[in-house]
Amino acid sequence: MTFSPTAVLVTGGAGFIGSNFIHNFIANNPACRVINLDVLTYAGNLSNLKAIEHHHGYRFVKGDICDANLVAKLLTEEKIDAIVHFAAESHVDRSITGPEIFVRTNVLGTQTLLEESRKHWQSGVVPDFRFFQISTDEVYGSLGDTGFFTEETPLAANSPYSASKAGADLLVRAYHETYGLPTLNTRCSNNYGPYHFPEKLIPLMIHNIINRKALPVYGDGRNVRDWLHVRDHAAAVEAVLKRAAPGSVYNIGGNNEWFNIDIVNLVCDLLDGRLGRTDGENRQLISFVKDRPGHDRRYAIDASRLKRDMGWGPAYTFEQGITETIDWYLANQEWVGEVTSGAYREYYSQQYGERP
Repeated sequence: MTFSPTAVLVTGGAGFIGSNFIHNFIANNPACRVINLDVLTYAGNLSNLKAIEHHHGYRFVKGDICDANLVAKLLTEEKIDAIVHFAAESHVDRSITGPEIFVRTNVLGTQTLLEESRKHWQSGVVPDFRFFQISTDEVYGSLGDTGFFTEETPLAANSPYSASKAGADLLVRAYHETYGLPTLNTRCSNNYGPYHFPEKLIPLMIHNIINRKALPVYGDGRNVRDWLHVRDHAAAVEAVLKRAAPGSVYNIGGNNEWFNIDIVNLVCDLLDGRLGRTDGENRQLISFVKDRPGHDRRYAIDASRLKRDMGWGPAYTFEQGITETIDWYLANQEWVGEVTSGAYREYYSQQYGERP
């Protein structure tokens, strides 16, 4: 049976993955209302959503997922029948130097959403309901040279970030098992694509190459990640939301493993020609730096359950996706400039108040 939501609360919808999901979902579901709840931290940028900010079915609400009264009010007033929960502190390096905010947002924020969802669902205001937790393959820990994460892989988080996401995932499971709350949970591999804040690997490399800055690569650069285009991720989330049975957990991966150093070299080479530089010129910017603590060596996702149950598979080849991503950043240097300078924060703080 297909679940057809009429009003979806998207948390963290001004962020990288959340904003791409909203674009995709509104295009595919014009009759469904989308309420975007985002506190607008440094990673939340409403410029990501300019194209749909006046859409009749879209509403933005500035607010904190830890604010139980606000969450309860939105659930009731908007008759929300699905929460798609992207909101999270997500940068591993930041979690190492300041883990407290990761626990607050990722664990306590998720628990607040779950508790208000439980009350809302049990009240009978809506005939059916879904709470959808968007998580990460990092909750599984690190792999050796072979093997893949499956949905049955034990959680073994190694960073404060991944530990906070694992804690949230377990709370989601607990609310389903204890209260029967109709929950969904997906764990995805590394995303890339448009609107990615330039502190993560691919957008950071693109930005630094354009500006002839050093390209920092941790350790020996041989850490392995599976890369997934953000629009493929958005399509998978929509499929799971509509078709998965409550209580389901699905991995979402691109079947696309790369050593970090090979990703950096590829981006360097693709930008050589686009920037009118000689072959190999950008590679000279690479600088190997001290590895970060607890750096997982390899992630790899087995997404065969999702393909079997939903018929989903990545639409983007990596060659197509990385080329389009590089071209998007080159064509949107004004967006990049506002993000790296902080100008986007000043503009939106005037409309919605100061951000944390």
